[in-house]
Amino acid sequence: MHILFLTDNFPPEVNAPASRTFEHCREWVRAGHQVTVITCAPNFPQGRVYEGYRNRLWQTEEMEGIRVVRVWTYITANEGFVKRILDYTSYMVAAVLASPFVRKVDVVVATSPLLFTAMAGYVAGVQHRVPFVFELRDIWPESIKAVGVMGDSWIIRFFEKIEMFLYRKAARVVSVTDSFRETLIRRGVDGAKIEVVTNGVDVSRFRPMPKDPELVGKYGLEGMFVAGYIGTHGMAHALETVLEAADRIRKLPDGDRFRFILLGHGARKEHLRQQAGEMGLDNVIFIDSVPKEEVVRYWSLLDVSIIHLKKTPLFTTVIPSKLFECMGMGIPVLHGVAGESAGIVEKEQCGLVFEPENSGELVEKLRMLADDTGLYARLKANCLQGAGNYDRGVLAGRLLEILVRGLG
Repeated sequence: MHILFLTDNFPPEVNAPASRTFEHCREWVRAGHQVTVITCAPNFPQGRVYEGYRNRLWQTEEMEGIRVVRVWTYITANEGFVKRILDYTSYMVAAVLASPFVRKVDVVVATSPLLFTAMAGYVAGVQHRVPFVFELRDIWPESIKAVGVMGDSWIIRFFEKIEMFLYRKAARVVSVTDSFRETLIRRGVDGAKIEVVTNGVDVSRFRPMPKDPELVGKYGLEGMFVAGYIGTHGMAHALETVLEAADRIRKLPDGDRFRFILLGHGARKEHLRQQAGEMGLDNVIFIDSVPKEEVVRYWSLLDVSIIHLKKTPLFTTVIPSKLFECMGMGIPVLHGVAGESAGIVEKEQCGLVFEPENSGELVEKLRMLADDTGLYARLKANCLQGAGNYDRGVLAGRLLEILVRGLG
């Protein structure tokens, strides 16, 4: 089977959609299938083309047996709504133009959250006269309303009509959460064609390891209890809550033993850095994004991982992919996301849940993990045991079965 996969994020980018897509495609190649990915020059999240790449009309490479076709796009940083729309639109057009040059395709897969990639996937399916599978990682455009980027308007309603059109035209919709599936069924999408394949973890790469001594020395973390957030610094993540927690904890009698790491980029990164400076937070360390092969070294620095999203009903339906990476690394989680993902934390007993945007409760749970060594050890062991339930190789096999059924 020849699978054509459309995504605007792919390694060497290190965000969740890039990792998910690469790891699935890699497993499909290992299973004996042919996979072609149409993507763009790597540039996320800073909007600068990575070293060794150029923003050309067409360039190809091979990554672990995957044929990667990179097309020209309008490149901008992950900030500014209009510029980002131009970025996404340019990829959609370029992917549609590139698709006919990929021969003998059996199925087209396009991944969200943005509808532009899914629209390109639908057109590519028509071009090749093969089924189109919509991988749903976010309910868009509802999510941009949830974070306050845009209120209800004719533009939003227009995109909602396109969204429903794509759900109807897809041979299969593959959701990353059960909540998304239930939402789509309530909106009239046929539940028989909606499958759920959660995010997961590459257990061969994310596994327990001692703290990297070079990085411990570089950032002055010797003897410190380190809590960290690794990922995109966007409006949806409300990381001001972490800064507030850092401010609260440093005022406590034993507050000097705690350090906070914020690693990554995003639209709110500079704002957060500036706010931390104004608050005089000497216990917060900002680190820019690092190459994919280096990420686990930074994960190793953490005693506890903070996962956080803005307090809004929509985010009760999402499952942050970094939850599974924490489990693979054996790092207990402080989970500030309500809903389905909190249910996973409680079911696997891999961390403690706190109310989103509640910095006081975050501090309370952080100190609990630092002080109760028995609790910490149990959560760490549960992380490692639970990670096997979300092995990316197993999940890739499940998605492959869905693609095969989609051909029927």
